[in-house]
Order: sequence, then structure tokens, then C-alpha cells
Amino acid sequence: MTRRVPRLYFNFRSPYSWMAVRRLRELLPDADRRIAFRPYWDADDATVKALADRDAEILYTPMSKAKHLYILGDTKRISARLGYPMRWPVDIGEPWWERPHLAWVRATHLGAGREFYDAVTAARWERAENVCDEDVLAKLAVSVGLDADDLLAAAHDEDIKAEGVGALVDAYHDDVFGAPYFKLGRQRFWGLDRVADFVAALQRSEDPDPVDGVPAEALDRVGGYDRDTAGGCG
Repeated sequence: MTRRVPRLYFNFRSPYSWMAVRRLRELLPDADRRIAFRPYWDADDATVKALADRDAEILYTPMSKAKHLYILGDTKRISARLGYPMRWPVDIGEPWWERPHLAWVRATHLGAGREFYDAVTAARWERAENVCDEDVLAKLAVSVGLDADDLLAAAHDEDIKAEGVGALVDAYHDDVFGAPYFKLGRQRFWGLDRVADFVAALQRSEDPDPVDGVPAEALDRVGGYDRDTAGGCG
């Protein structure tokens, strides 16, 4: 049976998600190749309805003001400890998070998912820019060699929207309640402080399977063998 590809649910709004992906890549430079990235965001009414039509929902619960204030200080401490320059952005009004996340989906179709992801997170968490703004997003698209109009249209493209809903349906069935969230088989890892645990579990899962305690690489060298006692000739 083919093992399911490990998944990482990320969110452009979350500072913990941004730091977790950055830390993940430090520990696992080829993470983008070995792990399936999935967008997970604060859905608008249309997306919520589309999820309900598929018997799914967003499990994330909006945080209180007290928790938000705590996170401001917490992320400042963590980013300083990790050596990640950070400027906290101010989200004015009600940002439309479909726009950057679905633009990322389109960028992946064009083979520039990682580049666009990096451009968006750098803009938001290093320069405090509004990545839901059309003009900001257009400049980010151009900065990685993509067509701005094409990426901005993603949030209105029915196929891209359906793919985004599909990712959120997957998140629902994977019991995702916040980002970053890692899924490896039946194992779940939530939060920045679980990145190392996830990487360790991933590496263990990819080790060659032993046969009765004999490593696969040893079997390749010695060929077939029997289970008789040493010296047996019967």
C-alpha cells in the first residue's frame, strides 16, 4: 500500500506558521519536495458555504483580544531567539485571505509555489505589508516572474477556488484546527514547537524497513538467507 505524502498546512496570516516553515527548511532543506504544502486560511462566507456543501467546516476558533496581545509578545521573543527579523503587520478592516492563498495555488500550477510563498511571507512578516491588497500582491507576483493579473484572477477562478476548498476539506478530515499543522500518517503535530518532532518522525518513517531485524542494505549484500540455527546441517 502506498503511504500518504506528509502534509503541512500553512497560513499566511499566522506568524507561527511563517516561523515554522522557515525552521522546517533549516532542518530539512528539501522539505518542499518531500512534504505536500496545503493552504489553510480564514475563509469568507462563500468558501464556508462550499465547505458546508461537502459536510466540512473550518475548525479554527477566532482568538480573544487577550490571546492576541499575548501572541504579539510571544512571537517577538521567539523570532529574536531564532534570529528572524520580524515586523508585525497591522491588518486593517477585514482582509480577504482568499486572495493570497488562492494566488499561491495558482503559483504552484506555474511551478513557482515556493518562490511566491517566500515573497508573500517576506512581505508580511519582514516588511509588514498588507498581502491581501491587490497592488501589493501584484508586485509580489512580478517579483518572482509571474503575471500579476493571472495571480489576482485566481481568487475568482472557479477551478482554483474548488481546489482551495478541496484543501480545506482535507484539513477538516485531518482534524486541522490551526496552523502550522503537520500530518504524517496517523501522527499529528501542531505548532512551531513541534517542527523538530515532525522532522524526526518523518526521517524515521523513511528509514529502510528491517526484515526480522536485518537492515535492508545488509540483505542487499548477503542475498537470501535461512532461519536455521548456526551450524545446522539437517
